[in-house]
Parts: sequence; structure tokens; C-alpha cells
Amino acid sequence: HVQLVESGGGLVQPGGSLRLSCAASGYTFNTYGWFRQAPGKEREGVAVILNRDGVTFVDDSVEGRFTISRDSAKNTVYLQMNSLKPEDTAVYYCVSGTNDWGQGTQVTVS
Repeated sequence: HVQLVESGGGLVQPGGSLRLSCAASGYTFNTYGWFRQAPGKEREGVAVILNRDGVTFVDDSVEGRFTISRDSAKNTVYLQMNSLKPEDTAVYYCVSGTNDWGQGTQVTVS
């Protein structure tokens, strides 16, 4: 299993930026992704970074605004979020390829 701890959420004005971090421990050689869940909505995938070659994918809703990256030396995955919109408000979760989930971090754009 992998233990995941997210950080970096907070309150930001529309158009602002935040960088979320996901610190991994345990079996860290994985693909990682970020999901989010807004109040009253289903959890949705936001971005993923593949283990084998670092190829990344982002959802159309955040294309051009969000970037996923990782620092393998620090066992940390990041989600850089720019040009934030109120509809980005959600709890953001980090997930590993072993289907281990972090506790989530709240992002509020208002």
C-alpha cells in the first residue's frame, strides 16, 4: 500500500493559483492521479501522471490551466492550478495506481 498526504489547498480568488502537493510513502513506484469532488457532485478525475514515462493527461475542463508533475526524489506529486474558477471549488484527492487515496484537501475559489 501507499500512504498519501495532500496539502496546499485553501481559499483563493478567481483567476488565482494554488499548488497542491501529495506526499507518498510506502510503495511509491506508481502512477498517480488527482480527483476532485464538489458538493453534491460525483468525484471526477482531473489529471494523471503515468509511472513508466511520466506522460501526463488532464481533463478537458482544466486543460491549459492545471498541470500535474512529480518529484521522484521527494516522492511527491504536484497539481499546479492556475486561472482558477469558482467551479474548481472542490475537495481534491490524490490517488495512487494501487487505489490508495489521500484524505483530501479543500480548494475554494471565491
